[in-house]
Amino acid sequence: MTVTSKDNQWVKEWRRLNDSAKYRRESGLFAIEGARLCGDALRSGVSLQAVLYTAAARSTYAGVVEPLLAAAGTAVEIGPDLARHMGDTTNPQGVFCIAKALDNSLIIDKINIIGKYSALEDIQDPGNLGTIIRTAEALGLDGVLLSDGCCDVYNPKVLRGSMGGVFRLPLLRAGDMAATVAALQQQGLTAYACVVDGDATPITRAGMGAGAVAVIGNEGNGLRPETVAACAKRVTIPMDGRAESLNASMAAGIILWEMTRSR
Repeated sequence: MTVTSKDNQWVKEWRRLNDSAKYRRESGLFAIEGARLCGDALRSGVSLQAVLYTAAARSTYAGVVEPLLAAAGTAVEIGPDLARHMGDTTNPQGVFCIAKALDNSLIIDKINIIGKYSALEDIQDPGNLGTIIRTAEALGLDGVLLSDGCCDVYNPKVLRGSMGGVFRLPLLRAGDMAATVAALQQQGLTAYACVVDGDATPITRAGMGAGAVAVIGNEGNGLRPETVAACAKRVTIPMDGRAESLNASMAAGIILWEMTRSR
């Protein structure tokens, strides 16, 4: 039977998970939209509680939807109007999943001291966070640390922006970033505060490599002073133009490339 009511329990659950970070934290679940992202979640080992799909999506994306139906605990066929109601994107594909939160967290005292990491403090824009996670995964970083002030990694815009990176890249909710940086350096890593300051070392001369943590701050305010003070070194991206700073995700891309290019 095709579900058409907005009051269906699974439809309401998906919408609530999609809309509320608080509910995602409380329930240990999150919502995924789109054939590619849902399929990526399954291939990455994410446990699926339910899949909601339209008949058209089952036909169009059969190679994705059929494995989802086999893996999910519950399968619900929904009508096209309901899919448009649920969709968080402009043109919903008609594939939606409810998934269990991942247990892919880094453990701080088991971090690889010759690894390469990014630490993000108070990144608020979900698009920026998703792009940074995607970049970190693409460049082969060993993980990303996030302060308590960062937005939720299961925000739908983070999931889309990361292109599935959230499912695969080890992540660590690091709490207070200054304290976390201090703990990492006690373990033997070197933390680099990424700042907009002409007196800081240009990243091209910083020698970031194995055993490095690039600490990147908030879109508007950068890093907190106590976090900068906790880092061993201060680095900056040299800029000759008139712009005072770069977009956070663009800056992160340049910094993380510089960290990994000497492999």
